[in-house]
Amino acid sequence: MTEAHGGYYVPHHASPWPIVGSLGLFFLLGGFAHVLHGGTSVFMIIGAVLVAAMIYGWFSIVVRESEGGKYDGQVDMSFRWGMSWFIFSEVMFFAAFFGALFYARMFSVPWLGGASNNVSTHELLWPAFEAAWPTNGPAAVGGDFATMGAWGIPAINTLILLTSGVTVTWAHWALKKENRQQLILGLAATVALGVLFLGLQVYEYGHAYRDLNLTLGSGIYGTTFFMLTGFHGMHVTIGAIMLAVILMRSIRGHFTAKNHFAFEAVAWYWHFVDVVWLGLFIFVYWLV
Repeated sequence: MTEAHGGYYVPHHASPWPIVGSLGLFFLLGGFAHVLHGGTSVFMIIGAVLVAAMIYGWFSIVVRESEGGKYDGQVDMSFRWGMSWFIFSEVMFFAAFFGALFYARMFSVPWLGGASNNVSTHELLWPAFEAAWPTNGPAAVGGDFATMGAWGIPAINTLILLTSGVTVTWAHWALKKENRQQLILGLAATVALGVLFLGLQVYEYGHAYRDLNLTLGSGIYGTTFFMLTGFHGMHVTIGAIMLAVILMRSIRGHFTAKNHFAFEAVAWYWHFVDVVWLGLFIFVYWLV
């Protein structure tokens, strides 16, 4: 049972999911650190299972309460602010990695090459180092490599994500017009485009490791390339899963023209993923 007290939503049931989620994140991140140091992946897998169970269990409660008409305008506004701050935190997350790329390319590499007042550093430590981008560092970490061209798979993936932004907007328009068939078709197309994007990215990674010797260990260029594109791929995966859930809910008849914030939240997230990819395409692939 739930009810509002003084305009604020108060759940009338004890929830185990906060502690389950906390334990899951602890085991997931701690287990991942353990794997990076040569350990087994048991704790990481346990953590991933706990996090997945928490997400499924907690959101199942939210869906049931929402469809049961237990949420008022105050709860809807809380959801909107929560999603807004979440996306803002994601903006800052990617800004940190874009900032690392900018700092390495515009400051660190030139300084190591003797620019500005760091001539002594260049002469004493790495006199043979040439400050050219892309670079794998003064010690040529990871060996020679080739860059990933912008006009192959990256350009195709850009077109795919831009198209997916159109299809999810089409689905949103259909929902507002109470056209269930077009809503389902638009969502299904968006999910399919997201999966296609991920498939091409997996192929691109295989090509990078197998043919270009471009790996996570290829100095600062390889590190920033895979950190930025890899975390973006993770976000596309999460977004595609969320869109698939919204698709299944739409098939079951959930959402109305006036009550569909879950759809809007996922659409916001997907558009954010699109915008981040445009930044990646320009600064990671194109302006190499």
